[in-house]
Amino acid sequence: MSNFPRYAIYYLPAAGSALAQFGATMLGYDVVTGKDVPFATPTAAIADWRDITADPRGYGFHATLKAPFGLIGGRSESDLLWACATFAETPRAIPRIGPVIRPIGGFIALVPETPSEPLQQLAAECVRDFDEFRAPLSAEDRARRKPERLTPEQVGYLDRWGYPYVMDGFRFHMTLTGSLDPARHDELLALLRRQFVATGVNRMAIDRIAVLRQDARGSRFKSIAQFELRSADY
Repeated sequence: MSNFPRYAIYYLPAAGSALAQFGATMLGYDVVTGKDVPFATPTAAIADWRDITADPRGYGFHATLKAPFGLIGGRSESDLLWACATFAETPRAIPRIGPVIRPIGGFIALVPETPSEPLQQLAAECVRDFDEFRAPLSAEDRARRKPERLTPEQVGYLDRWGYPYVMDGFRFHMTLTGSLDPARHDELLALLRRQFVATGVNRMAIDRIAVLRQDARGSRFKSIAQFELRSADY
């Protein structure tokens, strides 16, 4: 069985920002406060919008940098938070992207308009630097990733890093829906794009990391700390 609580290293928009408000009202959940929030008016008019957003609601509006993990023996939450603070103090290039709403797989997400090497590097550093805190995958958790459906490279990443979509397999995305019926894809993509354009956000700095905790299987993740990254330009 999984080792709970589980932790994750995510990118979260700054609390109170237009981007954070957009994500919270699309999903109906504020990952910083841990509370439900009303859906934005256009989505509230869609009868099954709560069902459409059920899967991403459990994680909040985020981008994964280090996938959820249980703590290995001998490591504590305070150890992890100290390591994150130290990581954030290391000067680095702050990734900046042009965000767009696009389909990815069978769902819709906010993604970079073009690839970003600093963003790929940041994600790889998070995977490597925080791996010492990760308890090994149980056989059950490994099976849950359905390794028979993964490429050999992804299976290698799963066994080495506990998650198959890392390093050159990493794709920054902030999920907005669960898997969609293809017949509704265009309608919902258009709606989400209209809502996002209304925020006025056309550039994003991936300038912070957040630690989130999930206390039990099926419970929602909640932010417990955020750390602003130090720019090498200063």
